[in-house]
Amino acid sequence: MILRIHSVHFDADKKLLDYVQKKVDKLETFYDRIVDGEVIMRLEKSHLNKKEVFGNKSVEIKINIPGQQLFMKESSDTFESAVDAVLERMSRQLKKQKEKRYSNKPNVKARQA
Repeated sequence: MILRIHSVHFDADKKLLDYVQKKVDKLETFYDRIVDGEVIMRLEKSHLNKKEVFGNKSVEIKINIPGQQLFMKESSDTFESAVDAVLERMSRQLKKQKEKRYSNKPNVKARQA
């Protein structure tokens, strides 16, 4: 899968990028027709007092599958936990898409009977 990773308002280190790549690659076990994806990691600061606050690290993921684009967003106090949360939600969504895809196909055994 082709994956584009962007970091907004900070420079992501190689360790974080590798972590994201490794986790997103696991999505292909849930749905094998993923075309490509994009991950945006954003560091948000409080507008009032310019201090870092709890839940200021957000991760957005867009996954393109044939005929559709799936999008999820999560915020947390660390990028790793935000990535884990957003990928958990995305994996559930991909499982639903896979079930829809296969439930629409006619049953081969029913036609033979």
